[in-house]
Amino acid sequence: MSMQAVIQSRPGGRETLELGIVEKPVIGDGQLLVRVLAAGVNRADIVQREGQYPPPAGASAILGLEVAGVVEAVRGPSRFQPGDAVFGLVEGGGYAEYVVLDSELAIPKPDGLSWVEAASLPEAWMTAWLNLVEVGRLAEGQSLLVHAGASGVGAAAIQLGRLLGARVWATASSEEKLEYCYNLGADEAFNARQETDFGGKVKAWGGADVILDPVGGAYLEQNLSCLNLDGRLVLIGIMGGGRSEINLGRLLVKRQSLIGSTLRSQPKAVKARLARALETEILPALHQGAARLTLDSTYPLAAVAEAHEAMENNCNLGKIVLTLFPVTAAS
Repeated sequence: MSMQAVIQSRPGGRETLELGIVEKPVIGDGQLLVRVLAAGVNRADIVQREGQYPPPAGASAILGLEVAGVVEAVRGPSRFQPGDAVFGLVEGGGYAEYVVLDSELAIPKPDGLSWVEAASLPEAWMTAWLNLVEVGRLAEGQSLLVHAGASGVGAAAIQLGRLLGARVWATASSEEKLEYCYNLGADEAFNARQETDFGGKVKAWGGADVILDPVGGAYLEQNLSCLNLDGRLVLIGIMGGGRSEINLGRLLVKRQSLIGSTLRSQPKAVKARLARALETEILPALHQGAARLTLDSTYPLAAVAEAHEAMENNCNLGKIVLTLFPVTAAS
């Protein structure tokens, strides 16, 4: 059987994305076939579209790493059954009518969340949890610096830092985005495009114990300059370039850790653990008002190129989500 999906004529720009007809995926043991109603857009999708981030072996070549929808079929033991509303992280294939979702990574969609809201959660919050809690070991009373604080991951990280009892500082690229970071709970926020010596500013505030950085490049040396003794710099992207020089002597003397981290390549067991953290820790915080949804905008699947353009131009405050349904937002 066939389905509609976003396909690429070749790796490259947004003009290579178009709707087409492909074969419907086939599920294996421990997997769910999900009818997709909403799919999150991530920076990783753009990098993959450009041919620089190939999907893992065996994963769908179709873009899309997070979805919300209805279970169509189940194979093997599972707590889910056809008709259940779920959301979760996928290895690929989210920009399509149907996708394969591992049963262990699926999360029941609460009635209070719309399809769009549910699809906005997995990548951002699981990335934040992985890198602040498990990799960065951020603890109560410590300080956290979040770069690109108005992005989907940045917005989740600011809030998670506050939930963990840390002081949180953030960088952004406009006054509107700075205000957004403050509204999410940042103690301080500053424009990294204007503050050329952000390292000096952070050092004056007492230095950072953990830094979450999707930029890399020229940020690296300043990050290390304001990182405290035994501090952890977690690099999750290289939007600012993949090369930089650092002071290795300071790295040694201050016992600093420079850690590269990606979510997509993590083993299933790690992703399953992160999914449970989202289900048992983050969803209750959202329900109780201790954290908030950070949905920026939605686009129909046919407008995927426009959604990518908005992200590439850094227009979004929080998450961008594609919709595949003719129903109300509260559904």
